[in-house]
Amino acid sequence: MLVVDDTASIRFLIRTNLELAGFEVDEAVDGVDCLEILARLDVMPDVITVDVMMPRLDGVATVAALRADARTRDIAVVMVSTQGQTADIQRATDAGVDAYVTKPFDPDFLIVTIGEVLDRTRERREGPPIS
Repeated sequence: MLVVDDTASIRFLIRTNLELAGFEVDEAVDGVDCLEILARLDVMPDVITVDVMMPRLDGVATVAALRADARTRDIAVVMVSTQGQTADIQRATDAGVDAYVTKPFDPDFLIVTIGEVLDRTRERREGPPIS
């Protein structure tokens, strides 16, 4: 996982809860940092959480850049933001986010949301489970 947020305390909160849930987590301080980190990786993260309001490159522009790049277009993205108006969520959805969580958030809700996004992503890649 990659947690992208310009606020250190939010990165710490998300990282700590994800690590407790068993995820390996890296951090980026904004969209530019996120894209630079991904450019250096051989193996992409399964999920990226990204804030909307960040310096240098905001979350919506970051998601648009991820979706435009063949290496990163299929990474699941969960937007985590204080911007919770319908228009904000629609902008993020239009950019290609897989889920939207509004701050302040319950860490358990974030973990459940990430799990659901991962399940949907796996199903898209592998097809539905055989019963």
